[in-house]
Amino acid sequence: MTGAFLNGVIAGYGIAVPVGAIGVLIATLSARDSLRVGAAAGLGAATADGLYALVAVAGGAAVAGLIAPVAVALRWVGAVVLLGLAAWTARGAFRGAATERAERPTTALRAYAGVLALTLLNPATVIYFAALVLGSGGSGGGPWFVAGAFLASASWQLFVAGGGSLIGRLLTGPRGRLITALVSSVVIAVLAVRLVL
Repeated sequence: MTGAFLNGVIAGYGIAVPVGAIGVLIATLSARDSLRVGAAAGLGAATADGLYALVAVAGGAAVAGLIAPVAVALRWVGAVVLLGLAAWTARGAFRGAATERAERPTTALRAYAGVLALTLLNPATVIYFAALVLGSGGSGGGPWFVAGAFLASASWQLFVAGGGSLIGRLLTGPRGRLITALVSSVVIAVLAVRLVL
């Protein structure tokens, strides 16, 4: 039990810690909207990691084999969604404070669902977990592995959301918001391009 849980924790941090487009998005949502919205987005990413760990424990090699033929298409879909997100972020940066207030604010539920869906478009996650489960002899520790992976991912994503919230408080003026939105937009676009190269 303890070994399987710790293996899950290590695996969860292994997939969550490298900051990619999802991490940037979580930090941006926290900085732009609120810690609550960013935390919900982070929990969406952690839920996807937990679901993929569960799928890997339940199906392992079979699931990885099913996803492999569509992995390229999923990466392209993810890249297109991320590029759209980058454009939307840049557009919001140029629109000015009065227009931003008139927009419908991002809710925690929408942030959770959006980041969950976007994170599920990454087939590398299930392949990563499947490889770890198969390498450990098949089951990987079952539910304890899944729980460890989810909790590790959730703790890291909440850390990223907290960091985004702190940065947001430091850069709340119009110029700071413009600069951070544009930087975020460029980073997300670069990561989207890297996803398909």
